Amino acid sequence: MTKGRDTKPHIGIFGRRNNGKSSLINALTGQDIAIVSEIAGTTTDPVKKSIEIAGIGPAVLIDTAGIDDTGDLGFKRVGKTRDVLKIIDLAILVISANQFDEPENRLVQDFGANDLPWLIVHNKSDKEEITPEFLTMIRQKCAVPVIDFSALYPLNLEKLANLIGETIPETAYKKQPLVGDLISYGDVVMLITPIDIEAPEGRMILPQVQVIRDVLDHDGIAVVCKEREVDAFLAKMNPKPVLVITDSQVFPKADAAIPKEIPLTSFSIVLARQKGDFPNYLKGTPHLSQLRNGDRLLILESCTHHVSCDDIGRVKIPRWLANFSGKKLEFDIVAGLNTISRPITDYAMVIQCGGCMITRKQIINRLKPAIDAGIPVTNYGMAIAYIHGIYNRAIAPFTKSNSGVIDYL
Repeated sequence: MTKGRDTKPHIGIFGRRNNGKSSLINALTGQDIAIVSEIAGTTTDPVKKSIEIAGIGPAVLIDTAGIDDTGDLGFKRVGKTRDVLKIIDLAILVISANQFDEPENRLVQDFGANDLPWLIVHNKSDKEEITPEFLTMIRQKCAVPVIDFSALYPLNLEKLANLIGETIPETAYKKQPLVGDLISYGDVVMLITPIDIEAPEGRMILPQVQVIRDVLDHDGIAVVCKEREVDAFLAKMNPKPVLVITDSQVFPKADAAIPKEIPLTSFSIVLARQKGDFPNYLKGTPHLSQLRNGDRLLILESCTHHVSCDDIGRVKIPRWLANFSGKKLEFDIVAGLNTISRPITDYAMVIQCGGCMITRKQIINRLKPAIDAGIPVTNYGMAIAYIHGIYNRAIAPFTKSNSGVIDYL
């Protein structure tokens, strides 16, 4: 399964083999897109399926292998199934035949450990309906929504879809604005977008596109230019921009060019506020001043991409940090949502990219082991601003409300 490449809400389907997880996905999507068989273990690896859910919009269903799989290969499949817990926003536990025992209990513990909302679908009700006694027991034991369902005859499909919509958190599909809450009707936002070796041919990178759309959605005016045109354009521009957002790589140039009375930040910091762990980034970033010789830092990329000779995460940030700290540092880079091979306690700090390709839940879960272990975390843009001495200016648009009260800190 390709993980971490879709920002839509992710819903995981879990349960024992032959409880009808794949049939449930077919019923929800209205298509025969998941292979269904009476043979236990038909689904071997997590598989994504797209769906449109009323009230939520586009979402991704993830079909998983049975949690009761056996043997060496089966245990590996179960491990892959549990990995899905780190990337989803809602879990659906599929049971049948009024059965809820040790495999389900272990999953429930995993849901709790990952702070996941979840619900129960008692499937195959056409063969055996849920009994009143079992329903009472489940409700007392789990305190989550339960629905009796038949994927073969999905007469109450709309009720199930509504239950999913009621259980999944709004934060999974209703995104905080990137900058829309900072601007008013007709305000101008200037975007500084370098066209260099890392800029994709013939198009803009995703964070730039997302910010332009957010400005337009909130009735603002987006003005886009390269860093070389900033001075000339500001001299002619009227009214002046209420906010300037720059690519982090040209932060020092932007800081010098943009008058101090105009708020300045970066695309990466904008994303950090919307979908990262912003409060912990604010706490963690100043630890860049406390690095020591031999410290190992973990750099987390949210996607796989062609690595250029001047890659921001793999080349520039390590170079800037070495120069800033004057220390001999070690760096590990992990792309996408791949497994971190070292114990998290081996690291002095963790630096997360903006995360434009993954969901907020995925970023939060990605950072959780470090935060739980007391390891400082930061973000590409915030680290770059700190290194170049413009950190306070770069975070100011998001740490002060209109009344001047500090939020987050």
